Amino acid sequence: MGKKFRNFYIFMDKLEGYVCRALLAVFVTILFAQIISRQFFGHSLAWSEELSVYLFVWFVYFGAAHAARLNAHNRVTFQYKLMPAWLPPKLEFITDMVWVAFNSYFVYLSYDFVFNKMNLFWKSQTLGIPMKYIYIILPLGFTLITLRVLQVNYFKFIKGEEIIDPDSQEMGSLVNQAVETDTEEKSVDLGKK
Repeated sequence: MGKKFRNFYIFMDKLEGYVCRALLAVFVTILFAQIISRQFFGHSLAWSEELSVYLFVWFVYFGAAHAARLNAHNRVTFQYKLMPAWLPPKLEFITDMVWVAFNSYFVYLSYDFVFNKMNLFWKSQTLGIPMKYIYIILPLGFTLITLRVLQVNYFKFIKGEEIIDPDSQEMGSLVNQAVETDTEEKSVDLGKK
């Protein structure tokens, strides 16, 4: 039972990444089919553009949740260099809680819009899908982003884990690589003298 739960948690922890990959593959394939159909057969697939747009919107929201999980959202942090070392983590926590409050409010607004104010008979023009099913990504996406921001803060401040976004990790490895290369070149130059 414990192993099944752990495997389920690991899968759910990476859910946004899997969904993003699937959505990207599907909407790029649909757009490619649309281009081939239009260029070689002179026939346009009317439904393809609308479906691609909806899949792209879903891709963006799941991608935002995935980026929140990786702590990879853009932040303005240059001012942290001017502050004592103990202050930036506290300010990041405060800004994340403001972000959570905004997301929570938007979850409420979008849920109210989708489930209470949206007419069930509003349908997409080409596909005929009720728009409620398209707009459900708003409360779902902001809920996922909120949960991921809370999860990252839990790992950082409760468990004490350092979560470094992928760009910073890559930049760190490039800097280390450059330093190693520079050191090797200097030692080779010294050996020639």
